[in-house]
Amino acid sequence: MSYLGKIIFVCGCVILLLVQCEDTKNKEIAAPINSPNGQIINTDNPTQTKVSLIPNDSIPPTKKIEKLTQDNVVRLLTAYGKLHPQTKVKFTTPYGTIVIQLFKDTPLHRANFIYLVKQGYFNSTYFHRVVSNFIIQAGSSDNALTQKDRYALGHTYRIPNEIKHKHFYGSLSGAKYYRDNDDHKTEPFEFFIFLGPTSSTTHLDGNYTVFGKVIEGMDVVTTISKLPKDAKEWPLKNVTINASVLE
Repeated sequence: MSYLGKIIFVCGCVILLLVQCEDTKNKEIAAPINSPNGQIINTDNPTQTKVSLIPNDSIPPTKKIEKLTQDNVVRLLTAYGKLHPQTKVKFTTPYGTIVIQLFKDTPLHRANFIYLVKQGYFNSTYFHRVVSNFIIQAGSSDNALTQKDRYALGHTYRIPNEIKHKHFYGSLSGAKYYRDNDDHKTEPFEFFIFLGPTSSTTHLDGNYTVFGKVIEGMDVVTTISKLPKDAKEWPLKNVTINASVLE
């Protein structure tokens, strides 16, 4: 190879090396990283952060706790509630968004609800019972995944009642089974939103735990309550749910 040829060859190698380094640098800038507190950092400008999908909790939101049973339910939900103090949940439906505020003075129900939302349980369920001018109920479905999730989370546990509030327009209550339930334990996977008149609360007050209220979207609740339904009060068109914790 001539002297000129060697110079051209060396220059070409240097240029190629610089291009590769620049490409690598660009790729590194484009890739966000997670900071120790769970925030997603934009490495283009480390002073700017995006909203994290992982809250700053000791337990990641998707991590399951020990399988819930009647023997450990109080212990586990009490511990979980201390690590996950959130009180606001959003339900996105085909008819709009419903935002719920959970009560702090019903800690076991609040912790259970937050846990189910973070586990994605409600995302396989529907608003499966609608009664115009009375209630809409959610947390069940005819999907096999719903039953699978219940077994995985703990299908035998019930939540001890925390009856402190009366029902009111927009109140959120836990459903329950009537059989062997004189102490009014709550069925953990289903809930209902009340929209009926006060005269319809006679058999509800003192029997069901009210643990939250709708703070946005009662118009959506009303719309869902008036949907066409079958003889079992199941909407003719499934009302799907996508649930997320807001704060």
